[in-house]
Amino acid sequence: METTRQQKISRLIQRELSDIFQKETYTMFGGALITPTIVRIAPDLSVAKVYVSIFALQKSVNEVFEVIQTHVKKIRQTLAARTGKQLRIVPELAFFIDDSLDYQENIENILNQK
Repeated sequence: METTRQQKISRLIQRELSDIFQKETYTMFGGALITPTIVRIAPDLSVAKVYVSIFALQKSVNEVFEVIQTHVKKIRQTLAARTGKQLRIVPELAFFIDDSLDYQENIENILNQK
């Protein structure tokens, strides 16, 4: 059960990360569309699990995800600069690929076969 504070910080981080990914998409990620779908924050507000949905045209999804992993420090610094007035300490970011759309499509395919 998330507290109200956790929910507010999750929404703030999700909104700011989506803006960061939108503005840095051509320079850092090669034009891939990256959307943070879910942000879950630890009760002590030290770690944020960020689930991202990646739509890549030129590179594969795994290549774009590796680029995200290598730039975690820069993304966190940019996030800290944007949320400096709202958050005292910016949580560590852990990125994961959100495969819920693939899972949903797989279930729909299975149901349509019958």
